Amino acid sequence: MFFHASRSEEYRKPFGACPADSTVLLHFDTDLDAANVTLCYTYGLYEFSYHEEPMTLTSKEADRNRFRVSIMLPHEPGLLFYWFKYKDCDGQILFYVAEGDTADGSGRVFTQPPRVGADEDKYPYAWQITVYDKDFVTPDKMKGASIYQIFPDRFRRSKDFNYASVVKNCKREERIYHEDWYEDVDIEGKPSTGYLACDFFCGSLNGISEKLDYIKSLGINIIYLNPIFEARSSHRYDTADYLNVDPILGGNEAFTKLVKEAQSKGITLILDGVFSHTGADSRYFNKFDRYEGTGAYKSYLTGEESDYRSWYNFYRDEENGVSYDSWWGFPDLPNVNENSLSYRRFVFGEGGIVDTWTSRGAGGIRLDVSDELPDSFIRQMRSALKSYTNGEGILVGEVWEDASNKCSYGSYRDFMLGRTHDSVMGYTFRKCVLDFLNDYISAEVFDSRMEGYRERYPAQAYYCIMNLISSHDVPRAYTLFSKPADVEGRQEQLKIKVSEEDSKHCEMLMRMAFAIQTAYVGASCIYYGDEILMDGYKDPFNRRTYPWDKLSKRQEEELEAVRKIASLRNENPVLKTGYYETLLAEGGSLVFRRYLDSERKDYFGNLIADGAEEIILILNRESDSCCYRIEGDKVKKLDSSDALSSDMVISKSLNESFDIKVDADSFVFVVRK
Repeated sequence: MFFHASRSEEYRKPFGACPADSTVLLHFDTDLDAANVTLCYTYGLYEFSYHEEPMTLTSKEADRNRFRVSIMLPHEPGLLFYWFKYKDCDGQILFYVAEGDTADGSGRVFTQPPRVGADEDKYPYAWQITVYDKDFVTPDKMKGASIYQIFPDRFRRSKDFNYASVVKNCKREERIYHEDWYEDVDIEGKPSTGYLACDFFCGSLNGISEKLDYIKSLGINIIYLNPIFEARSSHRYDTADYLNVDPILGGNEAFTKLVKEAQSKGITLILDGVFSHTGADSRYFNKFDRYEGTGAYKSYLTGEESDYRSWYNFYRDEENGVSYDSWWGFPDLPNVNENSLSYRRFVFGEGGIVDTWTSRGAGGIRLDVSDELPDSFIRQMRSALKSYTNGEGILVGEVWEDASNKCSYGSYRDFMLGRTHDSVMGYTFRKCVLDFLNDYISAEVFDSRMEGYRERYPAQAYYCIMNLISSHDVPRAYTLFSKPADVEGRQEQLKIKVSEEDSKHCEMLMRMAFAIQTAYVGASCIYYGDEILMDGYKDPFNRRTYPWDKLSKRQEEELEAVRKIASLRNENPVLKTGYYETLLAEGGSLVFRRYLDSERKDYFGNLIADGAEEIILILNRESDSCCYRIEGDKVKKLDSSDALSSDMVISKSLNESFDIKVDADSFVFVVRK
């Protein structure tokens, strides 16, 4: 018998990520004849140091020996990977290493040690302890927040929108202006330019202001806005002017109004910041001479002085033409040299980007493509943002993988160590939820993967993860629940829609996904229109306009269901910062609870006076109804389903035992006072 389970306090204490300089106690069980039992570990971030520690025999039972070792974690934040080594009865050296998708974090015997190098194929696996800055704290308003993501051009026009005025004042050869809000997105562009994502529906910040009551009715306390700075395209990831709101969105005046009205309703704004590249059509690069002054492009051509020349990397190609580093090879998106001190001063200094937008009322920044920014740049971003906001500014990173051990450019990244992001976008959460609800993985695998993330992320960050199921960069969840074939080409993707036959099933899965978002640890994030089952495959079809005056009865019903579910988190803070425990993960059944301790304190030690003491979410992804028995904090799946059907929300006492039936593709919240 060889055994260690990282998620059991019997074998590793404390659970999960740990602050620097703290102590972790590890236990390892072996066969009686195992010898030379050793803990192997390596730690660091950009460079790693390898060590071995002999383990002490602490108990001897009929079938096993138990060994232990206590280690003091490094003083510097970083990653510590560990595994076990021993000799068997034949004298062979073996390793006990981590294994994927185990419920308790247990491992397996292997003949080789783990591979943990940044550039290595990481198999066999090692266990990971994330060692974070002991002073790491995230803003309370982000913990368990309810977020609404808006793609500004497609959310809503203002009441005073004037099509003729926009066309007259914002003339550009490549632009297409939709007079009809309900037209579909453009996929071809103009004949003279081709597709450039330059079709505009003219949604605006004033349009958002006019719908704040609607947004608030969804329980929202944070709005995340895709880029609002002046740019050529409608997605605005090709920034032209970092210090001014795009005139089509209403300019800086409209932002001031939105901030004021949002704050009056208890809503914070997070802005999307693109700092790895700018637009070629910008006042900084100014390739097309549309802006006053000398941009970097002209400076390189003519030798004229420009404040922006050091921001970009130019060179001559084989034919002596002008070339420059650009984002993924797109010439319209020249890369910025983030180590230029001139650029950093513009971003972080007095009167710069961070100072300007926080002084105008922005409550946080979402970093586009965090893994393409140097760690030092993100650390300086965090420092600047916190200094301009008395520590309350929220810094979110776009990271698609496990942010605790993300590797890029040949190194592990400083993403979850308390020195850069407060939070990251929850694409890992999205994948697990969609895979489970689409029946690609079992509840056991879902739980194991989610517990793995919870184990590796510091709690301060994990309670802030932006748990999304759709975004501007991925197909809408409603569409994916119909399991469409993946096709290339916009003409083919345009045809992908949820059929009437699949709509009811997809609708129920959307509700189940939102139920998980609402009840699980982290910040729940709704991508605009998901609450009314908006359809759309890849970009640009996932960025269609919100159909304000054309909601169907089914969409209205879905909206009310979302509001009802969202009210649970607002009325019960236990769903924001309470403890978490999985009660059942079996096949298509997933049951977990959020709870307060015996003194009604949350995970962070705060006294919670309002709302429920415990909320249990029961999800049944099976094709048939299932019956469950709840006894205290234990849940058992029953063979029979004779119990009565239950409402979505049921109030029960903490000590009461009862049976509950959950219909196929459905869920039940049990609220216990």
